[in-house]
Amino acid sequence: MPVSTFKRGLRLPTRKHATEGKAVELAPLPKQVVIPINQHFGAPNACLVAAGDKVRRGQKIADAQTPGPMTVPVHASITGMVKKIEMRTQANNAEGPCVVIEAEPSEPKDAESILCMPPLDIDSCGREEALARIREAGIIGMGGAGFPTHVKLNPPPDKRIDVIIVDGAECEPYLTTDEAAMTEKPDLLVRGLSIVMKITGVNRAIIGMEENKAKLVPMFERELRLGDIPGDAGIRLCRTLYPQGGEKMLITALTGREVPSGGLPMDAGCIVSNAGTFIAIAEAFTQGKPLVDRDLTVSGGACKTPKNIRAPIGTILADLPVEFMDIDSGRLVKILFGGPMMGSAVPSLEIPIQKNTSGIILMTKEETAADPEGYCIRCCRCINNCPCRLSPVIMNNSLEEGDIDYAVKAGLLDCIECGSCTYVCPARIKLVQRFRVGKQRQRMRQAALVSTGAGA
Repeated sequence: MPVSTFKRGLRLPTRKHATEGKAVELAPLPKQVVIPINQHFGAPNACLVAAGDKVRRGQKIADAQTPGPMTVPVHASITGMVKKIEMRTQANNAEGPCVVIEAEPSEPKDAESILCMPPLDIDSCGREEALARIREAGIIGMGGAGFPTHVKLNPPPDKRIDVIIVDGAECEPYLTTDEAAMTEKPDLLVRGLSIVMKITGVNRAIIGMEENKAKLVPMFERELRLGDIPGDAGIRLCRTLYPQGGEKMLITALTGREVPSGGLPMDAGCIVSNAGTFIAIAEAFTQGKPLVDRDLTVSGGACKTPKNIRAPIGTILADLPVEFMDIDSGRLVKILFGGPMMGSAVPSLEIPIQKNTSGIILMTKEETAADPEGYCIRCCRCINNCPCRLSPVIMNNSLEEGDIDYAVKAGLLDCIECGSCTYVCPARIKLVQRFRVGKQRQRMRQAALVSTGAGA
């Protein structure tokens, strides 16, 4: 099978050996969960429960007061009593309202008792009903961004989509949860792909994965032959190269197309979703199951028992028993939610697992780059390695001088924050962090212009 790729990018140490090939282990039922009521990109939710309420696993506990296109409900991940509703620090390091649920001692330890919706046959339901099922199941993109899936599958009429792409690249170091899920549930992934193709009316699909997962190809070839695929679906291998799993890079590698500046995948005729998202869609239709569990990798030098786990959303890693998740607290110096390139460092282990938590990396001093920042030496490594072909050095200089307009002109808003520039910078300049701040400043400027009418 030929191997495709994109230009530039990095060959990183994968550091996947600790969990590669390991099956997903079911985490013990936690005594309590802390569930953020806003886990998606879009309008905020309102709480539907109050302290003292008894809730069942799978019960809706938060939704928008006026459901709109950019809203996704949240469900209880365990059966128990709502202990309190309070502000807690979340994976994005922001404070947000969370529902704290205390488990019932009588709940089955395998947590199979779940409040499900009736199964829905994609061949006998309408398109709007199918999209509504995805929304009601609380499904968002599980690769990290948290974009509402029902919105992604319903592009504007003027955007012609002709390719569905399953993102199984998993290019971040340490993370192996997608590979484990694809190995365990290839039938559900293909079923989810079939459902998406029928909803969108697209008759071509590609399952893309890096060549380090080539052993999965025969399994998926078999499932595609047996599956009810309404069109042409195949598998393509991509070079093991970071950030191959970025949707813009994957589109270029698999189709040869390029997402235009300021555009989205639909502007290149594609819909891209993470492998876990397709599995969640299949479960929502075949089992009526809402998104209440999350598969993730827990690894890093400070984790004595690295593994892929499945845990109820809202689980706090520190609450898991030591015989299941043994953490070397004496060597732990950094906690990352997500991968080491694009993940977020969090202040403690008391941060709850969310729908888009792909991994928790527990890092030692030896694994972290703590060198102080130096001065830019104009080596252009950031330019030579940027997968989006931007000029990070120019963007950074413009931001330092307070010239946001020129930073935008140089490509600030097209930066995908993959961290390649920061990784290769010999001066250890924290470029991505500066670009994030620059984007936020630009958004604030735009909001101010709109509020004053100057941007009309």
